[in-house]
Amino acid sequence: MEISHRRIWTGEISMHVAEAGQGPLVILCHGFPELWYSWRYQIRALAAAGYHVVAPDLRGHGETDRPDDLASYSILHNVGDMVGLLDALGENRAAAIVGHDMGCHTAWAAALIRSDRFPAVAALSVPWQPRASVPPLSRVAELGLERLYIVHFQRPGVAEAELEADPERTLRRLFYSFSGSVPAGYAPDLMVPESGLWLDGMLDPPQPLSWMDATDLAVFVSAYARTGFAGGLAGYRNFDRNWELTAPWQGATIEVPALFLTGALDPTTSRPAVRDMIAGMAKAIPLVSPPIYLEGAGHWVQQERPDEVTAALHSFLEAIGAGRG
Repeated sequence: MEISHRRIWTGEISMHVAEAGQGPLVILCHGFPELWYSWRYQIRALAAAGYHVVAPDLRGHGETDRPDDLASYSILHNVGDMVGLLDALGENRAAAIVGHDMGCHTAWAAALIRSDRFPAVAALSVPWQPRASVPPLSRVAELGLERLYIVHFQRPGVAEAELEADPERTLRRLFYSFSGSVPAGYAPDLMVPESGLWLDGMLDPPQPLSWMDATDLAVFVSAYARTGFAGGLAGYRNFDRNWELTAPWQGATIEVPALFLTGALDPTTSRPAVRDMIAGMAKAIPLVSPPIYLEGAGHWVQQERPDEVTAALHSFLEAIGAGRG
């Protein structure tokens, strides 16, 4: 199944999308530092199963427009992009919206805010969290986590300087260190070392990864060497703004059918506190199955375990009745 590419005007920005297939529409939202290419396996497989699969480069990434105004990267802008994408495709609604990593924030919010257009949601690696009572960065400060990488990302120019000094090294270390391919017992530190460089706490792969060869890595490196990392970092820099903008949904929860999947070795979900959060999520929203943990997989699940992720997504789509048109 061939993947085609085009640019689509969503009403505010020109968005690059990769797509394949015909049938009910499935939108795939990538994470950071990623691109549409993270879904290369799922696009082809789900298209072959009878779906119209569309994987955009999200706002600020890849071939999609990168607005200068930081405030234009809010969660409402990202959800608006997805609604605009539906409109441009001539679709009344999607069969499901799927997110990974930072793309989960867009997917969860789309299902919460516009359930009329996104009647099902699947999330990889980032569980649903209801709106907190205090801004996220204030909570981080209360917990004494001033060296957390999210705080590091708040400083304009600082994170860019580190990540952009050598994009290949940056992506090589991040993809390896957060994967299930690392040595047993290793976990990347989510805190920035005393050196002030987050990547100093990461590992270099001793050999090419079995799930990401040199050609795959080069796709990401080429894109980020051209665009820089500011577009992706803008999402983190809108955390508190998103909290303010979502005040009308205080106390609201996901009411559409949902799926949650993560790697059992994902350092962002393997900590006890996050496992408890996932267990609580499972009791609070209508998951079609218990949370799925893929053994041996790390954070980049759809690339590390493409067949299992595709199978889970296909089963989810069938379970919610989003069969072939």
